[in-house]
Amino acid sequence: MSERVTITVDGIPLEVDAGELLIKAAEDNGTYIPRFCWHPRMKPVGMCRMCLVEVEGPRGILLTTSCNMPVSDGMVVHTESETVKKAQEGILEFLLINHPLDCPVCDRGGECPLQDQTLSHGPGESRFVEEKRHFEKPIPISDLVLLDRERCILCARCTRFSDEVSGDPLIEFQSRGNNTQVLTFPDEPFASYFSGNTVQICPVGALTSKPYRFRARPWDLEKTESTCPHCSVGCSIEVHTSQNEVIRYQGVDNDDVNWGWLCDKGRYSFESVNSAERLDTPLIRNASGQLEPASWPDAMEAAATGLASIVEAHGGNSVAGIGGARGSNESAYAFGKFMRTIIGTNHLDAQLGDGLDPHFLVGSTPRGVINDLDTAKTIVLWGPDLKEELPVLYLRVRHAAQQGAKLIVIHPRRTGLDDRATFKVVYKPGEGPALLNKLVEGDPGLAEVRAAINEGPVVGLVGRTGLTEDPRLAEAVAAFLRELPKATLMPLARRSNVYGALDMGVSPRLLPGRVSSASESGKAALREHWGSLPDDFGRDTIGIIDGLADGHLKGLVMMGSDPVRDVPSGNRAAEALSRAEFVVAIDTFLNDSAAAADVVFPALGFTEQEGTVTNLEGRVQKVTQAAPGPGQARPDWSILEDLAHRMGGSIGATSVNVLFKEIVTVAPAYRGLTWVDLEFGEGRDGLVMPLEEGDQPIQYVAVDPGLAPTKAPLALHSARTLYDDGVHTRFGPSLERLVGAPMAYLHPDDAARLGIPDGGEVDVETVQGSARVQVGFDPSLAPGTVFVPFNQGIGQNLGSAVEVKLEVVS
Repeated sequence: MSERVTITVDGIPLEVDAGELLIKAAEDNGTYIPRFCWHPRMKPVGMCRMCLVEVEGPRGILLTTSCNMPVSDGMVVHTESETVKKAQEGILEFLLINHPLDCPVCDRGGECPLQDQTLSHGPGESRFVEEKRHFEKPIPISDLVLLDRERCILCARCTRFSDEVSGDPLIEFQSRGNNTQVLTFPDEPFASYFSGNTVQICPVGALTSKPYRFRARPWDLEKTESTCPHCSVGCSIEVHTSQNEVIRYQGVDNDDVNWGWLCDKGRYSFESVNSAERLDTPLIRNASGQLEPASWPDAMEAAATGLASIVEAHGGNSVAGIGGARGSNESAYAFGKFMRTIIGTNHLDAQLGDGLDPHFLVGSTPRGVINDLDTAKTIVLWGPDLKEELPVLYLRVRHAAQQGAKLIVIHPRRTGLDDRATFKVVYKPGEGPALLNKLVEGDPGLAEVRAAINEGPVVGLVGRTGLTEDPRLAEAVAAFLRELPKATLMPLARRSNVYGALDMGVSPRLLPGRVSSASESGKAALREHWGSLPDDFGRDTIGIIDGLADGHLKGLVMMGSDPVRDVPSGNRAAEALSRAEFVVAIDTFLNDSAAAADVVFPALGFTEQEGTVTNLEGRVQKVTQAAPGPGQARPDWSILEDLAHRMGGSIGATSVNVLFKEIVTVAPAYRGLTWVDLEFGEGRDGLVMPLEEGDQPIQYVAVDPGLAPTKAPLALHSARTLYDDGVHTRFGPSLERLVGAPMAYLHPDDAARLGIPDGGEVDVETVQGSARVQVGFDPSLAPGTVFVPFNQGIGQNLGSAVEVKLEVVS
């Protein structure tokens, strides 16, 4: 508990935290002090001087900036004195010397702090009549951001964010005096994954985003709070719509999650929602093998008949389901219930062969939350490159490291956090178990790392560094970390609502509410609500693909999934789909997997339906409907209910509210949750489930399985990048341009040894596939490692095998 002190602001005594900045203490108690440069999530700099106030002191009254003035007991502050007003008028008059007075044509007009404060605190007229300075405008400083230097007031919010918060100091002040301006460095664009944040926090119209520029006026926009759908961090966002079209996303300051920041993929993905490529009518494969538009009754009849005939001929366990991690909890729950009670199968999975043990993901103890990072003495990251896969979690870890936490990063190549890491340990893929053993046993070469790890509280961020890594290694790492002082664990998986889908039982090893499918009491309790349940052992996604490929499985239902693109061995997934007797797809786009289906149903996507989602902490938040969907698209849970009805049953999915109420009744870990608890508002940042510790059925204690290292002359590191060739990037014009070309990266020493020139072509081959690709050099790689980004055209062809061979193309 912070020490409390008493200050007086404009004659009103206030009790505030000792050491709090005056500008924030005043605002928290109802007194707004104008500002431009101050931002609550960045260090104060006192550059704009707009926040001047008078503070009484031993030597009289001092005119000072409130943004970098800590409060002290007995402090007396005046924010509305004549001196303060005169000073603020002068500051605004100076700022407007060169600032264009063309608010009606400025993209920021209507939501501009400079415009608002000129009206509320300005002099009303200016004494300056000289010609204003002029610059070429707008300048594209990146593929997403435009700069208008005439409008810049030099508050340094953008440059400070890029340096302090994102770690991409690619924009900076140049020149001096009247010529001072924000610019990028020569031949180095503002290529940051977080550039859109600088646009949102800019207090004027100096920085604008290309996708939104001149699209709408703020007063024309309808604003709806929701949760970002593009990774498992679950950032809070505001969806802005105009005339039933999504125009932009803005970050919302959720104190427990994203602090108002968004990655550019999350921010600009709204373009894919509006894509002309969206599915808007059902499709049926005709006699000539082509998909053609059909009516809903015809598509429903075809899907129900196809699935029912397989069930009748081969049993329910001959059909499988993949998906659920890209929608809401309610949709995932409906999907799991449909597969288990209508089809009669336990073959269902929300992960796509790229995740971790479902018990480990949902039930690890002791479970951490994102805010634990702020009080940690040591953070151990042995998992994915957060900047590429969980970008806003990367920002939170970076902030914690800058505040003094020791950060240990263990990964096969460079990551976005290397410059803030106290220790960086690089290892060759396949040799992680050997490195872990050295760490556990106190190898002299890792003595400093081990000493740092022993300082608690420790937060362990644990996941797969790449798709060729054995998923059990993450559990071995967790087993080691959980024994450290005051340790908490956060198992990492990237797909947006994978934690929610697993909580809803979309896994062969789980039932709704974090209940093991092997639990007899859990199954008995679920039967009271669902009726009969299948008893057969279920397959995960890799098992489903193998079953389809070898003929043991006959049918497949996909909901919001694309195994051809997302399974580590995409070629194997494509072969499996081609061998299936009948495939049904429910999706927003005709992706590579849906294109192989016999019946395709158009589903509503993000911003088009209401529900809840669960992030990597287990935090449940709402998603809201902000715009209608395209054409005849429908909610996926509604499609499943109609399909169940056609097959002679029902899953009770009559509305989102009905499904939500059933979830909190059926799923133990969600017991006690109400719709009202999740309504948006000040301090309403979602709830971490379960609300009561006793409502968590699975208490999973990670155990080291004793893995043996995999030795290979050349080892493949296959991992995702933020801008991959995924469907939402592919159908978003602004993001599509940012997707990198397929490449294979080698350490320069390995390339020299193999006689491979930079830019040359090689055939990359594993036991699961091959690809021809251009070579680039990456000195950050562990020697003997080949890095191929996944899902950029070739990575999914190589599978998850560690050993890789290269052959130079002559």
